[in-house]
Amino acid sequence: MVTPGILIAATGSGTGKTTIATGLMGALSRTLTVAPFKVGPDYIDPSYHSLATGRPGRNLDSVMCPGLIGPLYTHGSAGADIAVVEGVMGLFDGRIGAGATGSSADIAAELGLPILLIVDVRGMSQSVGALVRGFATERSDIAISGVILNQVGSPRHEQVCRDAVEATGVPVVGAIPRVEKVEVPSRHLGLVTAEEHGDKARMAVARMADLVQEHCDLELIRSIARCTYDGQTWDPAVAVEKQQPVRVAMASGPAFTFAYAEHKELLEAAGATVVEFDPLTDGFPECEGLIIPGGFPEEHVEGLSSRVELREAVRAHVASGKPVHGECAGLLWLAQSLDAHPMLGIIDTHAAMGRRLTLGYRDAVALEDSVLYRAGERITGHEFHHTALTAPEATGFAPAWAWRAWDGTSKQEGFVQGNIHASYLHLHPASCPQAVQRFVEACAQ
Repeated sequence: MVTPGILIAATGSGTGKTTIATGLMGALSRTLTVAPFKVGPDYIDPSYHSLATGRPGRNLDSVMCPGLIGPLYTHGSAGADIAVVEGVMGLFDGRIGAGATGSSADIAAELGLPILLIVDVRGMSQSVGALVRGFATERSDIAISGVILNQVGSPRHEQVCRDAVEATGVPVVGAIPRVEKVEVPSRHLGLVTAEEHGDKARMAVARMADLVQEHCDLELIRSIARCTYDGQTWDPAVAVEKQQPVRVAMASGPAFTFAYAEHKELLEAAGATVVEFDPLTDGFPECEGLIIPGGFPEEHVEGLSSRVELREAVRAHVASGKPVHGECAGLLWLAQSLDAHPMLGIIDTHAAMGRRLTLGYRDAVALEDSVLYRAGERITGHEFHHTALTAPEATGFAPAWAWRAWDGTSKQEGFVQGNIHASYLHLHPASCPQAVQRFVEACAQ
């Protein structure tokens, strides 16, 4: 039986969606088993979802994983009483252009999830009814089944807004007052990860849960939950073939937190024992392959730079020809330096923080055979970084990817040499399981 769920959407960013979605997950988890999800390629929100529920935070991204939303939902919600899906931006916002947008509305339509719409009512009262009516009638394939009023100023304000919304036929399932010290800290790429913020993150999540439990009708919300998807479940053991047993080291800890839960599951299904290590504190584990996921190395650059023995151990791993995959933050750690601090020195390029944010989906083609991909293979990935490389090319390395930007210009990106593959692109592993299998095969060889 498919797990019933709800999707928490909003009229736009900055309306308190993450606070309320995480709080709802935490509040429901006090009596139920809750499966948490996030729409889109976000890594940070799921880290708080995991704290709130005690289960891996997972992503539903119909741009990177077309055709897999239902299977990934059923896989991630197996054994749960209810699923809570946090949307992205506004309800109808997603990738700009033709094709799948990856919007929250798209995910709700594909899974048949009811939508709880969060509305920040600061600066409005009766007008909230017109706003909700517009959102509720924009698409016929989705249903807004409830509204949570946020930033309510007084009991009188709440009543006026409640009356205006319920006049449209949509019930108000919660009203959150204006409070302070609930949000978690933010930085240039969004929230500070739960891994980095430790006890303060756990306290913030508990406060979010208290707030939602006090001001929302949890029983009504639970009764609204449903899911109409009736299809296959994603299974990593089916997606890849098991290879010879190998050990794969995966960087983790505060500097390298951006990893999809499905990546480790696929590695293990392919025969790998995944050994996580924190480059800020741990030694380099014995392994046949190294994966360095995304994260915030720029926030921990001095600590990474000081690990001289670890640097030499990783360099020896590379010199022996063992496979290495660096993704975004992994690329930065493999470079000569980051903000003038020495890094691993494996790729002859330098990186520095900048003001410009590079953000967006990329429809890319592999330019070279590598430990992960074959020349000509096409993927859809996502870029999200404030750093830039001083040299887009490096001696002895070929570019990994090519794609066309929104204005039609051609771009090449990433580095491939022997058993090294490094790139700014984030890929969802469920969309390219063959790459995970090839990596494990290379480790075995």
